[in-house]
Amino acid sequence: MSKTSRIIQIGTAKIGGGLPILLQSMAATKTTDIAKTVETCQRLTDAGAGLVRVAVDTFHDAEALRAIRKQTTANLSVDLQENYRLAEIAAPFVDKIRYNPGHLHHAEPGTAWQTKVERIVQTVRQHDCALRIGVNCGSLDPALTTPAPPQEGNNIDAAIQSALQHAEFVDSLNFDRFCVSIKSSDPKAVLFANRQFAAKRPDVPIHLGLTEAGLPPVGIEKSRAALEPLLAEGIGDTLRVSLTVPNDRKAEEIEAGRLIVNNVAAGTVLTDWQPKCVNIISCPSCARVENEQFVMLAEQVREAVGSMEVPLTIAVMGCRVNGPGETDHADIGLWCGKTSVNLKRGSTLIGSFDYGEVIDKMMDMIVKPQL
Repeated sequence: MSKTSRIIQIGTAKIGGGLPILLQSMAATKTTDIAKTVETCQRLTDAGAGLVRVAVDTFHDAEALRAIRKQTTANLSVDLQENYRLAEIAAPFVDKIRYNPGHLHHAEPGTAWQTKVERIVQTVRQHDCALRIGVNCGSLDPALTTPAPPQEGNNIDAAIQSALQHAEFVDSLNFDRFCVSIKSSDPKAVLFANRQFAAKRPDVPIHLGLTEAGLPPVGIEKSRAALEPLLAEGIGDTLRVSLTVPNDRKAEEIEAGRLIVNNVAAGTVLTDWQPKCVNIISCPSCARVENEQFVMLAEQVREAVGSMEVPLTIAVMGCRVNGPGETDHADIGLWCGKTSVNLKRGSTLIGSFDYGEVIDKMMDMIVKPQL
């Protein structure tokens, strides 16, 4: 917990300034399923979540928040990706808005990103919301990553640049009720990026997380290696452990977050993590997952590769937000759609296969690399 970062209010909670670490999670229900989303938000709050995030991709998602707000005491954060204008509909019913700088270019491509961010800031200011600038190495602003080749090292530098750029611009709007996150699926990248950002902007509260940590228990170990050293160094004010688990097990993210905080307090910090076998990257399930078989598919991948001791990274991604970027950087990628799975070798699409056959196709690629 950073003692030098400013304190910001998020609903009934506060982060920054050396306050206790706020634990977060995210609902994996369809936001328009109001009853299930309310139940999840309240269950996570009861488990110790100080903030619960929900995905908003459509007008109907944003409108559903009106009813959700009336039925839960949870502090709510909205996760915006491609359509930043939905902030205007969602903001009256939530406590925080998260936008992704890497996805601002989708809506109104002829409008400068600065204009879009200014509209978001106007909205959160008007409705008494906090703001998160949420940068992710799997979905960066194309203007910062081209013409550089899509390599993870380039992505880290671009992610830091994006976070600093957006923080400076929001500062220029005389709005300081914001935090920043820089996430990657690589623990070392998370460590490097957040150390760099904290050194340059110690005043800004930081949301920590290892994106696409994957299935427990390995996903918890990876998150420990990414987050515990930072917290021990006084970097970070709130965190989420992004585990690949079904919605009814989302409280495990809070339990893992509590473990990380307690480990740091006890001085039992995990300072390194290396995959013992194949490294599986898989995103946490959320409302954007198009097929509920996604979590099962990630488990099937783990079972199929077993204890194979080969230097291989497999990315299993549930939706379009970070799916293209993360699978581009993996040796083998499975990007899940509604009825089929896109199977990739690096950035090359091998084919689209049914959920029932894609594991066999993946194993053929491992056993016969020339395919």
